[in-house]
Amino acid sequence: MNKIAIKSILFFFFLCSLTHTTKAQGMRNITMQKFVPKGQWIVGSSVSYSQSEQKDYNFLVIESVSGEGYSFKISPLLCYAFADNMGAGGRFAYKRTLTKINQMDLEIGEDLNFSLNDVYSLSHSYSGVAMFRNYISLGNSRRFALFAESQLIFEGGQSKFVNGKGEDLTGTFSKNYCLELGVAPGLVAFINNYTAVEVNIGVLGVHYGHTRQVTDQIHIANQSSSSINFRINIFSIGMGIAFYL
Repeated sequence: MNKIAIKSILFFFFLCSLTHTTKAQGMRNITMQKFVPKGQWIVGSSVSYSQSEQKDYNFLVIESVSGEGYSFKISPLLCYAFADNMGAGGRFAYKRTLTKINQMDLEIGEDLNFSLNDVYSLSHSYSGVAMFRNYISLGNSRRFALFAESQLIFEGGQSKFVNGKGEDLTGTFSKNYCLELGVAPGLVAFINNYTAVEVNIGVLGVHYGHTRQVTDQIHIANQSSSSINFRINIFSIGMGIAFYL
């Protein structure tokens, strides 16, 4: 049995332990309030956009930085509550990132310096997520609640990296995909009876990824990776607006 299969089995038992939480709560006579009633639809989306531009910018050992870039991401959500405080659905995400560096100098010492010119990087990725949510009310509150979101994620993307000009031009084209099974706990806060703000944090479970690179249309390289962990990833904090209909 290979390592990926072993990791998947371990993570499966972890998810099974989560599904027994409701039963254990009944044994302890913990009363759960109905926060999301059966039959309710949950729709929403998160959108982010950032843009930057530098002209002769200096920061520590980095000098004379000139360039520009932007990043755009959109992620719609659709979920249905098939039982009280339990829902299932899906999410789609698309992200596009552009970075252009016209000039950048790295000055480490008098005899150690580097220059980077005419760098162009463009990437875009897409992902589909099948998810299951379990809401946990905070006491008798009808405005705030926690949720645990189990996710099965498939992500793919393409990117290209170009450096130089004319005869010195070199470039790498990459295609990648990954498969993940993980958990994302979060918090939901209602603004009114139908609109809520949701915040979640990715806790990665099982991950497998593969990347194929072609450099200068000649050299081909492949890389595969797999991992398992349950550490909180502070760089995967997500925030969006959801409508409970």
